[in-house]
Amino acid sequence: MKAYVYGAGGATIAEVPKPTPSGTQVLVRVHACGLNRADLGMTKGQAHGSSGGIGTVLGMEWAGEVAELGPQAKGVRVGDKVMGSGAGAFAEYTLSDHGRLFRTPSNMNFEESATLPVALATMHNAVVTNGALQPGQSVLIQGASSGVGLMALQIAKLKGAKLVIGSSTDTMRRSRLHEFGADLAVDSSDPGWVDQVLKATGGEGVDLIVDQVSGKVASQNLAATKIKGRIVNVGRLGGTHADFNFDLHAARRIHYIGVTFRTRSIEEIREIFDEVRKDIWPAVESRKLQLPIDQVFAFKDIGKAFEHMEANRHLGKIVVTL
Repeated sequence: MKAYVYGAGGATIAEVPKPTPSGTQVLVRVHACGLNRADLGMTKGQAHGSSGGIGTVLGMEWAGEVAELGPQAKGVRVGDKVMGSGAGAFAEYTLSDHGRLFRTPSNMNFEESATLPVALATMHNAVVTNGALQPGQSVLIQGASSGVGLMALQIAKLKGAKLVIGSSTDTMRRSRLHEFGADLAVDSSDPGWVDQVLKATGGEGVDLIVDQVSGKVASQNLAATKIKGRIVNVGRLGGTHADFNFDLHAARRIHYIGVTFRTRSIEEIREIFDEVRKDIWPAVESRKLQLPIDQVFAFKDIGKAFEHMEANRHLGKIVVTL
């Protein structure tokens, strides 16, 4: 089968063996894939958790049809339309554990559904489970113009946040955040953004920050969070090391929580997918939670899709079809 593989000369389309499901695995015939920022690093040889390096079939998000079941796989049947996440997504066929699949709603095509699994699982876990957002509270999403960021804005609004703030350093993307639930949009590269957040919250700061940036905004986040507030760190787009004001962290008694899928067990991932299904799936089916598609590329042009992502001018998801 054809797959997008990282090799000695970089990422390229190559022929690889079609996988066979075992245990609780499900073999899926892939029809569309969503690109994620971590994929871009892996096209350059970077590892993402335990995945990466020469011989790796790239990709982590897809939509398609169930082609074959492992002997212990449950909950789906051959022919079911599904979307999900897992390694090796950029290929004609991919394997996934039966617990990290969502059934594709009947009112959604493959391209649309391929945009959702990573964003739904990541941001429901960050905003609701770890962020413990309650109705009437305020939230700031750092890096809100990414696909997962746009989903975080929508989930926060769905869960009854009184004030939703999104950050983006790009003027065009920042101007559109209100379309996805932001009541206020700030530029995190502007030294005055913390003052804007404090003004919007009566000087107190927000109840919750979901931070995809970290790096240089880490100490600014502390100043923008209210006493006994929460910061959920889900990313490192601003760098992995930076100054951190430990005294301010202690003084404001902030709960600082780190989350990632890279070190989670399959049991933990299954639980996250279950929580999405139980809590917000009706909003997915009604299209209240959805992501814009910036551009669709054919699989033969997947290299161009990554060039488009690296240019960093898109809003929403970049999708590749097979």
